[in-house]
Amino acid sequence: MRARRQFTAIFYRDLKDMKLKDQIAVITGGSMGIGEAIAKLFVAEGAKVVLCSRDVVRCEEARQRIGHLEQTGSFACDVRDRKSIDDMIARVLSHFGRIDLWINNAGYGLLDSTEKLDLNAARALFETNVFGAVQCMQAVIPVMKRQGSGVIANISSGAGYVGVPYMPAYCASKHALNAFSHASRLELKGTGVSVVSVCPGYVQTAFGENAVKGSESRRVGGSTRHGISPERVARAVLKGCLKKSREIAVPWHYRPLFVLYQLWPGLIEAALQRAVRPVK
Repeated sequence: MRARRQFTAIFYRDLKDMKLKDQIAVITGGSMGIGEAIAKLFVAEGAKVVLCSRDVVRCEEARQRIGHLEQTGSFACDVRDRKSIDDMIARVLSHFGRIDLWINNAGYGLLDSTEKLDLNAARALFETNVFGAVQCMQAVIPVMKRQGSGVIANISSGAGYVGVPYMPAYCASKHALNAFSHASRLELKGTGVSVVSVCPGYVQTAFGENAVKGSESRRVGGSTRHGISPERVARAVLKGCLKKSREIAVPWHYRPLFVLYQLWPGLIEAALQRAVRPVK
């Protein structure tokens, strides 16, 4: 009996300590990698999490891996299609009544030089990486303003600050996403809605395998092997959302790297040029 009381006390203490208890979170691109890691952490912190992507089957598989099925849902949503976003939001509001956290994580890479870049492929990249995120913001901001609270976290990249050779379109898309994040944060000041920009460095995901390869596909070598884990990015996203930070760089030493690039770009550019390798 005593052991049971101790377990009950520990259980309720843990519930009390959960940082996102009963908050409703939506994660685009939630079927793998960073999105799945964020979902897993948010669930562990007590949130009810909706994972969405174009492939709902893969979202459901991620949901099964995460467990805690009573705290999660998986919906199909194409961020390039405003109606798809609106339909998904309507379903979330019908089921949960509110949206506290929105994580714009859907995106992918494109490997090619500026000279050889297929502009149609670049436009398609922007439709997901930039305009998809912006459409999601346009759809969810009114919901959060009515609530008087909410946090939008845009998963950007260190490539939004440092130009990476053979990834100009991807870098440009993340530059653009940073600009939308910073400007909209100012626009929403006083509404209770915050916008956080999260800029990871190299992450141990299937980003390279899933990137679109152009006619001149090369990449800075060794990035995945020396990258940080998706779980580390997820912890940074959680921290940024809780503190309502303007911007989070992960790992932390990328922040001085961004400053160094502004002051002495030649140092960073020389290192990047030496690291370029053909994509196998």
